[in-house]
Amino acid sequence: MFKHLLLASGFMIAATAQAAPRDPDPPRAEARVESYAPPTQMNLVYDFYRNGHKLGQVIDTFTRNGSRYMLSSETRANGPLKMLWPGSIRLESSGVVTPQGLRPTRFQYARSDAPHKLASARLDWKQRSIAWQYKGESWQMKGLKNGTQDQLSQLYQFMFAPSLPADYALQVVSRRDLDDYHYTRSDGGAIVTPLGTLATQQYQRVEQKPGEKAITVWVAPARQNLPVQIRVFDDGATLEQRLVSASIKG
Repeated sequence: MFKHLLLASGFMIAATAQAAPRDPDPPRAEARVESYAPPTQMNLVYDFYRNGHKLGQVIDTFTRNGSRYMLSSETRANGPLKMLWPGSIRLESSGVVTPQGLRPTRFQYARSDAPHKLASARLDWKQRSIAWQYKGESWQMKGLKNGTQDQLSQLYQFMFAPSLPADYALQVVSRRDLDDYHYTRSDGGAIVTPLGTLATQQYQRVEQKPGEKAITVWVAPARQNLPVQIRVFDDGATLEQRLVSASIKG
């Protein structure tokens, strides 16, 4: 499924606090986010497509209690496809909201139809390490960098980062590894959303190794860089999420 491929993704993509800007003129290269109180709750629904055919929906929920946040994303098939894939993929990210954006401390990936494939990662910012668990095995990696996101928080870091460089690099913790992501920004045009027709900025992943997933995210600056559309090309298939419902509370 889409979330499974991108986040793993499971699903989707991109961004980071303390991203490494590579533009020689940052004041003009960065898309600044106006000062605002971070939302306390978001409920977002995306329709999910494969090669243009609707397969199901992705439901994302964000809650903030003080500086702590909890973010979940659940992908389900509907219609005829539900007979072939009755389960769901659930991603969870939890951590702290900082002046630089989201700082995840735990990431989890679960499939309702395959509980033995539960995977989790813990980010220890004091020790600068990441600890994974999967199928009864555990391992660690040192060298956790400022601005590192997990595969779910990376999408919503767009909304919480103090600025978004035109050239955007970060590390992303997946369910079993740590990956490098690099995005470049361009005009994404206007997209019709449940919040109205919104001008967007497009962030496209730059391929650094052969066979990497091609990922593009459209964010809406007028809505604090809310991700309104995500597209992934992987293994000959185009997977896409399109925002169809949004409830955001301050």
